[in-house]
Amino acid sequence: MNKTPSKELENRMERFKAVMDSSNPNWEMAVIFSKINQFYFTGTMQDGMLIIPRDGEAVFWVRKSYERALDESLFPEIRHMNSYRDATQDITKLPETVYLEAEAVPLALYQRFSKHFSFKNFKPVDIPIGKVRSVKSEYELNLMRKSGKIHQHVLEDLVPGMLREGMSEADLGAELFKVLIDEGHHGLTRFGMFDTEIVLGHVGFGESSIYPSYFDGASGNLGLSPAAPVFGNRERKLDQGDLVFVDVGCGFDGYNTDKTVTYMFGQSLPQHAIDAHNRCVDIQNEISSQLKPGAIPGEIYTSIMDGLEPDFKENFMGFGKRRVKFLGHGIGLLIDELPVLAEKFTEPLEAGIVFAVEPKKGIPGIGMVGIENTFIVTSRGGECITGDNPGLIPVY
Repeated sequence: MNKTPSKELENRMERFKAVMDSSNPNWEMAVIFSKINQFYFTGTMQDGMLIIPRDGEAVFWVRKSYERALDESLFPEIRHMNSYRDATQDITKLPETVYLEAEAVPLALYQRFSKHFSFKNFKPVDIPIGKVRSVKSEYELNLMRKSGKIHQHVLEDLVPGMLREGMSEADLGAELFKVLIDEGHHGLTRFGMFDTEIVLGHVGFGESSIYPSYFDGASGNLGLSPAAPVFGNRERKLDQGDLVFVDVGCGFDGYNTDKTVTYMFGQSLPQHAIDAHNRCVDIQNEISSQLKPGAIPGEIYTSIMDGLEPDFKENFMGFGKRRVKFLGHGIGLLIDELPVLAEKFTEPLEAGIVFAVEPKKGIPGIGMVGIENTFIVTSRGGECITGDNPGLIPVY
């Protein structure tokens, strides 16, 4: 069992408190409920809550499973509780304001918690946690590099041999998921986006990859049904001349990478589609060269978008009116983390931030061309950890 080292957990807590001291000088207590943030700070994810006082030792109160938490975690203070009432025993004075995860805590849980913790106000702690999590330690980066190697090997080396005429999108998705697991993928594709359910990612043949989707990304998917719109379709079969679009997540010990690879099945695509794809690859490489400490995400986004020809902007980062206003996103324990390569992100980059960079363009009658890879911010520019294949891999 790979346990998060004690020093790693200690450093994360110290950094969180430092960020809170800077951004919220009067804070006194934060309480963490979401399992992803629990895992980040304690090395385990359980039914419980992590109470972090400004002064004093943080305590992870666990309802279920206390035994598993002790097995998995090197966090120094883990205690069992039957209800939130148990966790009040060590608190002599509750602050008027408690910092909570506004993006993750549902109203019913908030009401149950506030029944026993009688604070007057709450403030969101999501952005401070996001800032802390955005800068990865070498321990975290090594896990992401392992994920990236799995990702590269499966999508660049194995998927071409999996494609066969007459297979459905669902066939490819199911087989791809098994291969990823066999190669070491941890089996989950986690998003912070509210109420988002994705098992694998988007696997599409032809125009299926630009079909409308609630998912906040450039591509789409026919899905299995209206009740499961984000997996490959059973009826759409692979045919000669199809573009195959594969945008899936991979992860290792909790840490994710994101990658998109395209394939030409049976014959080449029209030249205008190839040209649009190659332009997307050039944009990815241009963005990567700018991923250095001190760079401003919003300025990178604006400089790229301002440099595009009006004709190319049509259906760039989406299709029709369904276009997203970013070129990449932070990634780590979740696929979608801070910061984002978008207009309003003005905090300078730091070494160790990781981005999934994904310039893509919808082509009528063809589907979604483009590319996505995962990059670490370094003084030399983005370090790609998911491979350098430019995509449109021919499978003839």
